[in-house]
Amino acid sequence: MKIDRLIGILSVLLQQERTTAPKLAEKFEVSRRTINRDIETLNAAGIPIVTFQGANGGIGIMENYRIDKTLLTSSDMQAILAGLLSLDSVSGTNKYQQLMEKLSPKGRNELALNRHILIDLSSWHKSTLVPKIELIQAAIERKEKITFRYFAPKGVSQRKIEPYFLIFHWASWYVWGYCVDKSDFRLFKLTRMQEEEGTGELYEPRKVPQPELSAYNIFPSTGMIQAVFEPEMRWRLMEDFGMDCFREQEDGTLLFTYEFMDKESLFGWLLSFGSAVELLGPEEIRQEFALHIKKISEKYVRQEGT
Repeated sequence: MKIDRLIGILSVLLQQERTTAPKLAEKFEVSRRTINRDIETLNAAGIPIVTFQGANGGIGIMENYRIDKTLLTSSDMQAILAGLLSLDSVSGTNKYQQLMEKLSPKGRNELALNRHILIDLSSWHKSTLVPKIELIQAAIERKEKITFRYFAPKGVSQRKIEPYFLIFHWASWYVWGYCVDKSDFRLFKLTRMQEEEGTGELYEPRKVPQPELSAYNIFPSTGMIQAVFEPEMRWRLMEDFGMDCFREQEDGTLLFTYEFMDKESLFGWLLSFGSAVELLGPEEIRQEFALHIKKISEKYVRQEGT
């Protein structure tokens, strides 16, 4: 957008004594003619941009027209950089890196040194997520309703929402919006969305409640289970639920106690451990799990006579 480019050009000129139109054209990926028009626009806005002739000539801002750029410390800039680069990992571009370069004052090396924090928010679904994120982000800016097919445990439904927030949480991307069909705010996981598109229908922004993102609110508990795991599964339990979810017994096995959300998710999780786990209770859930295993086994065990 032109306004973004104008701000970017101004940032460069404030941080450098002078630069050239070709360099600006290359940096912002536009033609030199476009840069010249942008410089005229900045001049018209009252910013005293001057041209210097000679071997070291170029474009600059009048000497006394400066702002203090020391408000951000090196640590501040590093923290901002880490956040901006994490957004680049989602978009697959380097536009946020370029934004950081505009903010970094001349002579400071935060961008080149000490990058000891690396955040990658991309996923296996990056090729399909990026267009969804861009579409939703544009819809939020335009205040435009979007529609999509949504695949949930209870079935498939067609939804129309007023999008308000893009959220990265629980290692996944979500959109928080007002669902027209349910007349309430809902959280939708982007990987479960298909055929998403803008409707062209604008909405009047509502008073939006902050999404309550605690696991207990989004995934309410339906009961407590107890299971025993082989010692070699300690790392999985630590990774999934932390150290407090189990107690080591005298024989080295791990007694696991935790709340579960729904039986389908619970059974799938337990099966991922193979024979390294035994579900102890509640007894009713244990029997259902045994039946679940039997049905799976029947698909692979040859029946007598076949």
